[in-house]
Amino acid sequence: MELIDLIPDAVIQLDGDRRIVAVNEAASALTRFAPSELLGRDAAEVFEPRTVDGRPVWPNGWHPAAGLRSVRSMPEQEMLLRRADGASVRAFVTGSYQRSAAGTLEGAVLVLREAGKRVHKATSGIEMVSTVSHELRSPLTSVKGYTSLLLSRWDRIADDKKREMLDQVNHDADRVHRLITELLDISRLETDKLVLRRQMVALPDLAQLVIEKVKFSYHDVDVTMTFPDEFPPVYADPDKLEQVLTNLVENACKYGSPKGMQMVGALDDDHVSLSVIDKGEGIPAVDLPKVFTKFFRRELGRPTGSGLGLWISRGLVEAHGGRLTATSTPGAGTTFTFTLPRFAFEDIHGG
Repeated sequence: MELIDLIPDAVIQLDGDRRIVAVNEAASALTRFAPSELLGRDAAEVFEPRTVDGRPVWPNGWHPAAGLRSVRSMPEQEMLLRRADGASVRAFVTGSYQRSAAGTLEGAVLVLREAGKRVHKATSGIEMVSTVSHELRSPLTSVKGYTSLLLSRWDRIADDKKREMLDQVNHDADRVHRLITELLDISRLETDKLVLRRQMVALPDLAQLVIEKVKFSYHDVDVTMTFPDEFPPVYADPDKLEQVLTNLVENACKYGSPKGMQMVGALDDDHVSLSVIDKGEGIPAVDLPKVFTKFFRRELGRPTGSGLGLWISRGLVEAHGGRLTATSTPGAGTTFTFTLPRFAFEDIHGG
C-alpha cells in the first residue's frame, strides 16, 4: 500500500496543466472512478467542479490567485463534483500549490472531504453541547440552591445539616468537574493531543478510593474486590484511571445493581487487568457492540448521563496502550475489563 492511501481524506495531485498525476483510495471511493480512469486526465474535464450555485470553478484555467508567487494554499470551499455514475457529490476542497524555487506554478495537491460527513460532525457537536448542558443543569441547580440556603439561613441551620449540605455541594462540584473534564478529553482524544501524567499507581488502592466516592451517590453499593498477592503497580495517569473506573462502577450501579458487584484484578507476563462485574440483567447481544459509541444509552435501568463515558473510557485506556472490552450474558450480568501494559515504566524509560 502506498503512503498516500493511508490518508483518510481524498487526495488528488495535479500537474501544472491540472492533469491528475496521483490519487489515493479515498479519492477513488469518493468519486467512484478507478485510479486508472483518472490518471493523466484533466481534472476540470473529469469532475466538472462547480460552486454550490452551479458556476464552474475553473472556467479559464487556474484561479487568478494561482498566478501570484506568494500564494501557496487554497482556501477551503464547497464544490459539486461529477462522479463516475454522473451524479454529483458535494465536497469541501482545500489544497496547496506546488511551486518551483523561482515560484513558478508546477501543480497542486487537493484534499477533499465529503460535505455530508462534515454536516454529521457538526450535528454531533450540537448534540454533545445539548447533552452536556442538560447534565450540567442538575448539579449546578443543586449547588446554587444549597449555597443560597446556607447564606440566607446560616445561623438557623444545625451544624450537622450544614455539613450534609456542604458535602452535597462538594459532590455536585465534583460532578461538574468530571463533565468538563469529559468535554476536554473528547477534544484531546479526537485530535491526538491527550497528555498523560504518569506515575506508579496501585490499582487496588485506586479501586477502593473510587468505591468510597461512588457510595455518595449509591449508598448501598456493595463491591467485593479480589486481587492476586503482590499485584504490581502500573505506570499510568491516576486521574484518568480514576475516571475510567468511576465510569465503569457507576454504569454497573445504574444498569445493573449496586449490590453483588465484583472488581477482579488479574495479571500475566505482559499486562495487568481489572474487571468490573455486575449482577444486572446484562446487555442484549444487539446492543453490546454499541456501548462504546458516543451518546449510546441503554433503555434498561435508569438511563441518565451523557452517553459519553464509555467512549471516553475506551479512549483513555487505549492511550495507555491497553484495551477496554465488554462481555455480557443476558440475565446474568455484564463484565467490563480493561488491560494495561505491565512493564510500561521500563519500556518508556529504558531502566
